[in-house]
Formats: sequence, structure tokens, C-alpha cells
Amino acid sequence: MAKEKILIVDDEKDILELLRLSLERDGYQVACAESGEKALEIVLSGRPDLVVLDLMLPGIDGLEVARAIRNDDRIQGTPILMLSAKGEESDIITGLELGADDYITKPFSPKILIARIRSVLRRQQAKAAPPDPGRTIAVSGITIHPRKHTVEVNGKKIDLTPSEFDILSFLASRPGLVFTRWQIVDKIRGEHYAVTDRSVDVLISGLRKKLEDYGEYIETVRGVGYRFREIEE
Repeated sequence: MAKEKILIVDDEKDILELLRLSLERDGYQVACAESGEKALEIVLSGRPDLVVLDLMLPGIDGLEVARAIRNDDRIQGTPILMLSAKGEESDIITGLELGADDYITKPFSPKILIARIRSVLRRQQAKAAPPDPGRTIAVSGITIHPRKHTVEVNGKKIDLTPSEFDILSFLASRPGLVFTRWQIVDKIRGEHYAVTDRSVDVLISGLRKKLEDYGEYIETVRGVGYRFREIEE
């Protein structure tokens, strides 16, 4: 059975060829584009399973391509892995907030890039079946009962505030995905919840203390936000 189709978008022919060979060697189907316009054309017609997107492109740049994909109902669910020489925190945050599923800076290791592609595709498959809001979530020694609104660590019930419970449930049901502080606020309380991004830091700190040794499962992604550690099966 053929593996997923990956679209590589980069205006550097050497990088296109390197990635094409590496991905095809790993069994993926590969399409290539050297401009943002061509990339959008392929996404609309070929429907790739993931786009590896350089940001610095002639014509429509990578950020505009990402914005166009996320604003088009037909293709907005296409996973995007941004690949760029821009490695400042502000650049990474901009890319993730535009809807990138991951962000890798140049220079890069093809093996690490392929591993990140696998991770994004694995998360995409999990997202295809949205978490049941009433389903018990069990990760390592942590068990979350959404209907009962309770959390147990190694069988022992711990007391969480409603906000702490909502944050833990939200992150644990989407392991591996990175969320900014404002995305967390929007998801658990809506856009008009009166809280600052720093309030999320306080809530996360309190939650980690209550989870004790398991607090390390809530990981800080420096300059971006938080994620719940993805547990390999």
C-alpha cells in the first residue's frame, strides 16, 4: 500500500531534490513546487496529505500560502510543516498561529524532518476522529474522567480547579500538539474570557505541582506555549 503524498515547496532546487529522494526512499509519494502559486495549485488539485512549506518563496510567500490553505474550506485541514531559515521566536510563533502543525529551521537533518513528518501525520490521523468529550482519557498514570470532572494519578484522586481541569483535559486529549497561551484560553473559555496569557502560566504551574511527578508531561515549548507529551506506543 502506497504511503501518503507529500508536497515539498521550496525555491532551492538542491533542497527539493534532497527531500524528494529522502522521502521517496522512505516510501512516500512526492510532489514538488518552487513557488507559492504552484503550491496552491497542487494542493487544490492533488490534495496532498502534508505540505512541507518554505517561507521565503518568490511571488506568494510561505505565510500567504499557509493563510490561503487555512482560509479555504476545501483544503484547510491539510497539515503544514513549515521549513525556514527564519528561526527567531517571533517567526516560529507567527507560523504556528497561522496554522502550521510544526516548524523546522534550516539547516536541518533530513532524518529528523522525516521523523517530524511522521509525527504530524500520526497526529492528523488521530484528529480525524475528534475526541469524545465524555471519553475517559488515560495517559501513563493519569486518568481523566470528563463526565465526572475528576482526575486520578496512580489511582489517587487529586483536586483541581475547573480551569486546571479544563486545561489538562484539553492538552491530554491532543498529545503532541503545541498550543499558544491564547489558543488555550480560547479553547477552554472562549474568546471573551477575562484572562491574560500569563494567567495560563500560573494555572499550568499549579497543575504541574498537583500532578507531582506527572507534571513533566505538560511540556513548555519555549517562546510558543504548551503541549502534552506524546507517548510512543
